[in-house]
Amino acid sequence: MVPIPGAELVHRPLQLYRYLLRCCRQLPSETMQQHYKHAIRQSFRVHADEDDPERIQQIIKRAIEDADWVMDKNLTGTF
Repeated sequence: MVPIPGAELVHRPLQLYRYLLRCCRQLPSETMQQHYKHAIRQSFRVHADEDDPERIQQIIKRAIEDADWVMDKNLTGTF
């Protein structure tokens, strides 16, 4: 299950950033939304100097998988 439509169109870091922020809007509480938005910003700061295209694609793939897990767990209520 994909958190929201469009994951297959994410190929660049900026697209990923926007996609993840859109996912946050679907979380049930403002507290969760703020928590994950902060985590997304921090992750982007940590990886800002990454310049290996293969590594960037790995990071994008993992981030989408992680977003899928978070959305599935939070929206279905199964932790």
